[in-house]
Amino acid sequence: MILFPHCKINLGLHILARRPDGYHDIETLFYPVRGLCDAVEILAGPDNGPDNGHDSDNRPGKTPGNHPETIPGKTGERETDDGITFTSTGLTVDCPPEKNLCVRACRLLREAFPEPFEKARGLRLHLHKRIPFGAGLGGGSADATAVLKGLNDLLALGLTTEGLVPYAARLGSDTVFFLHDEPMLGTGRGERLAPCPVPDLAGWWLLLVKPDVGVSTAEAYSLVTPRSPRRPLPEILRLPVEAWRGRLVNDFEAPLFGKLPLLGEIEADLYRLGAAYAALSGSGSTLFGLFREKPAAEGLSVKFFTHIERL
Repeated sequence: MILFPHCKINLGLHILARRPDGYHDIETLFYPVRGLCDAVEILAGPDNGPDNGHDSDNRPGKTPGNHPETIPGKTGERETDDGITFTSTGLTVDCPPEKNLCVRACRLLREAFPEPFEKARGLRLHLHKRIPFGAGLGGGSADATAVLKGLNDLLALGLTTEGLVPYAARLGSDTVFFLHDEPMLGTGRGERLAPCPVPDLAGWWLLLVKPDVGVSTAEAYSLVTPRSPRRPLPEILRLPVEAWRGRLVNDFEAPLFGKLPLLGEIEADLYRLGAAYAALSGSGSTLFGLFREKPAAEGLSVKFFTHIERL
């Protein structure tokens, strides 16, 4: 089975309060970005061969686009101490397999459903990584959710989307969003979701720009003083996109732009290119711009990772 988990951006992000458990209460709009994907392959059974499983239909229109038809040659094979084999290609996955969110997702379901996993007799996970790390795009969470959904189907665990929520919530604050795959207002630490009306962005151009700097989520939160927003996020999101500038705020921007001026410079570049709205995604370090017309991003793409798609 091969799945193609895609990333997200945040439209507005308010840090409301620090919680007793060390997390923060937030308010944000998660918005799916379907054109920038990783690829996750799940093989179960004694052979772990190419015919074990099936290609998922988890692709827009079932057209590959920039999704790989097959996963490139596997490198860096690593087996965990409990028999899960993990391999990766693409961007370097620089953490031990035991800490990788894909492996952790597999373990959560195996603890809850030991019999189907025992019958499968071995699991192999392969990740082809294209979504940058430390980017505020939720790539790791998307990959973990793909493993949850893929194993649920492959091993016939019978979990509904709501049944997968408790497992996803244990893996991260934005992981639950990727179970729904539509714009969602996130509250709590991000795991409490509700539909939220937003202007129709169909036909808008989205440009992502990721400089070669990473931002630690823990460090980013340490720089922010929680506060109540002047206006609730859903109220701002009802405005036209052109009215978002100066109103739809990511609370991480001010402290991070002070610490990493390059981020503020990129946002200014996006506005110079004609963006109706530009902002930091999540806790960074990706900036994004929304454009009525396709932007000429050649200058940025020479210096930074960029991705452009029509929504």
